[in-house]
Amino acid sequence: MTRRFGVDEAGKGPVLGSMFAAAVACDPDDLPDGIRDSKRLSPARREALDAEIRAVADVGVAEIGVEEIDDPGTDMNTLTVAAHARALACVAVDGLAGVVDGGDVDAERFGRRVAERLDADVDLASEHGADEQHEIVGAASIVAKVARDEHVGRLAAEYGDVGSGYPSDERTREFLREHVREHGTLPDCARASWQTCDDVLAAAAQSALGDF
Repeated sequence: MTRRFGVDEAGKGPVLGSMFAAAVACDPDDLPDGIRDSKRLSPARREALDAEIRAVADVGVAEIGVEEIDDPGTDMNTLTVAAHARALACVAVDGLAGVVDGGDVDAERFGRRVAERLDADVDLASEHGADEQHEIVGAASIVAKVARDEHVGRLAAEYGDVGSGYPSDERTREFLREHVREHGTLPDCARASWQTCDDVLAAAAQSALGDF
């Protein structure tokens, strides 16, 4: 089989920290066994596969930080396009073909937007659920998730237990509540534009009013 690329992102929905996208380019036959959507793998297995993928493929990783995410002049669909394009630009060459995981309700439109940001002339397809249908995209999913996991680990080292960073995680919500109670503000790692942060600040303000 010829050389191909795959692109996917991790961390689009959390209220804490950065989003990461990863691009992997190689002959899919060279990929290690056991690749599938990163969410179905244990962290230890993802880390092991990440190292094996990097041994046989060219890899690009892009980070979209909290400052970009909270910029009122953009939106998450546009930022996901940017993340995919930045990661893919690290490995793309003219004539390379591959698949990106469609990060928009309109997968074809998402793919066009990614391709428009590239200098290289690539044959790019965009599909929903591509990480489950194409091993090369599954490999990118693993690399992106490992990058996101490492990022959350650094946040935990700085702030203590922050949980997974997702709004549905009670540990994450408790971390935000405690930080606001202690400091009066959200932590720098929080996506202040997220509704979860609005709710935490509103609850803190209401609690303060109750003290009078």
